[in-house]
Amino acid sequence: MIRLIQLNNPRIAQAFIDYMASQRTTVSQMPEGDGQFVLWLHDDAKLSMVQQELELFLKNPNDKKYQAASWDMAETRTQQFSYSTPSFMQMIKAKAGPMTLLVMLVCIVIYGLRLLGMQQQVFSLLHFPAMADQQWQVWRYVTHAVLHFSVLHITFNLLWWWQLGGDIEQRLGRGRLTKIFLVSALLSGCAQYWIEGANFGGLSGVVYALVGYIWVLSVRAPQFGLDIPKPILAFMLIWLVLGFVQPFMAIANAAHLAGVVAGCLLGWLDSVNRTQNT
Repeated sequence: MIRLIQLNNPRIAQAFIDYMASQRTTVSQMPEGDGQFVLWLHDDAKLSMVQQELELFLKNPNDKKYQAASWDMAETRTQQFSYSTPSFMQMIKAKAGPMTLLVMLVCIVIYGLRLLGMQQQVFSLLHFPAMADQQWQVWRYVTHAVLHFSVLHITFNLLWWWQLGGDIEQRLGRGRLTKIFLVSALLSGCAQYWIEGANFGGLSGVVYALVGYIWVLSVRAPQFGLDIPKPILAFMLIWLVLGFVQPFMAIANAAHLAGVVAGCLLGWLDSVNRTQNT
């Protein structure tokens, strides 16, 4: 399933569901708390068509064709306004593609190995190259991003990776997200190593690249359909600044800064290429 939109009026949403049912397309709605409901598309192949119909619906939800569809579907609808709650895994997979899920799984497995007492072995194998004989162990330039050192560390990073990376993969594909991951892991790792050495790890440099990428594309190429809410953008940028001034936590500030710069640059390049190809 693909998450389409969040609405606060289930009856209005039902009109769109009924209309799409009349077009032989299954859309369902599920509660998300605080009076909010989310529309989910069951057939991924129909995403483009459904998005176009949804845009028309939002402009005029009281159009007679939607009311007519509701009347037509009323007799065949088995449960009026009955909303099922998706399982945790369904919610995770609905917003994440294969690349998003793969990175999450790798991070969790590696963190699990650390909990089993293999902290030193895992870190020694995956940290950023620090010695001459490690320079050609090319995996190290990106695997530092899947190392995490606490529950809070991995939870924070994976939630943002799932949220932002999932959006990019669903909109632009697995290849685009993979490119952002590899480039930002490399650049953020190099920046952090140059400032403080190889004793670091975590996905936050990549997460900040996702923030920068979506931010630039939302401004320069809104046709991609990517957007980051202003409160989230403000929070991430404030946290970036606070990392440089607070004295209490060890934060990979250079990785964060390099990540957001890398993401902005990749977003700008993709927006230019998109403009040239249209």
